[in-house]
Amino acid sequence: MHEYIPIDMDPQDILSDLGPLALGSRLKRLSERLLADASRIHRDDPEVVPPGQFPLVAALDRYGPMSVNDAAATLGISQPAATRAAAEATKVGLVEARSAADDRRFRTLSLTARGRERVAELKRSNWPRVEAAARELLDGFADELLAHLATLEARLEERSLRDRYDRVSLRIVPYREELAGAFLDINREWIESMYSMEPHDREVLENPGESIIEPGGHILFVEDMDGAILGTCALEPKQDGYTELSKMGVRSEARGRGAGEFLLRATLERARELGLRDRLFLVANRKGAAALHLYEKVGFVHDDELLARFGPQYERAEVAMRFVGCTR
Repeated sequence: MHEYIPIDMDPQDILSDLGPLALGSRLKRLSERLLADASRIHRDDPEVVPPGQFPLVAALDRYGPMSVNDAAATLGISQPAATRAAAEATKVGLVEARSAADDRRFRTLSLTARGRERVAELKRSNWPRVEAAARELLDGFADELLAHLATLEARLEERSLRDRYDRVSLRIVPYREELAGAFLDINREWIESMYSMEPHDREVLENPGESIIEPGGHILFVEDMDGAILGTCALEPKQDGYTELSKMGVRSEARGRGAGEFLLRATLERARELGLRDRLFLVANRKGAAALHLYEKVGFVHDDELLARFGPQYERAEVAMRFVGCTR
């Protein structure tokens, strides 16, 4: 039996580290923390409307009586969920449901007299305190966050995450010998369109197995679901434990499909798996403004020391950047 010895280290947060991949789980965790606090407030003051009933009660107070279907649409939830919320609020006497005289299946929800009195009191006491506490929590970015949430909800309404998943027809494949020609062609296209091939380019591109793979480097490709290679990127070993993110390019006819960022983020994840991110860098030219913006977006920062150290390998090198952490 081994004795557990605690290690003094900062705890890691997997949901934060995974970024957009864990968006739903992170929002759920945040929601659960906020709702747990709301439940504690309710336990301390039983007159407070429980969190599960609050949206419906607030909607009936603000918009007046409405059908269950209208309540579901107003709250952005399913009809069964709205029915459950109404049943809970009815049970404690805050809401009443009346059937139409000509159709008993059609029910109108409204606040009871007790419900109206409760809401009036909460508007004077509890709700302003909760709003003030929330604004203090969101100090400096309340309006921005709420605007982003509205945008997120609108985009999900326009197209679900599942639909968007089905539209992403990209995948990452590792280097294999028969892809050496694609590695050369893709890089030669972008280099010759903006600069000219240099000796170091030819050495690496014409012999990727010998120049990159055999010394311990890695080359990744992005392809579509039809197997067409769209782009490539390399992790090229350098001296003193440094790794250069190099030879990244996307075919001109494939641009605008998000293949470049898809490939770059996959390459950074591979570098993380290999323990290479602490000394990961790249060199570039200011002509590639779009590429520089993308590098900055994913967590690279400019570094003059690395430029002096590794820039001389390319005549076109004007910028060096080191990876400090993904900003997602």
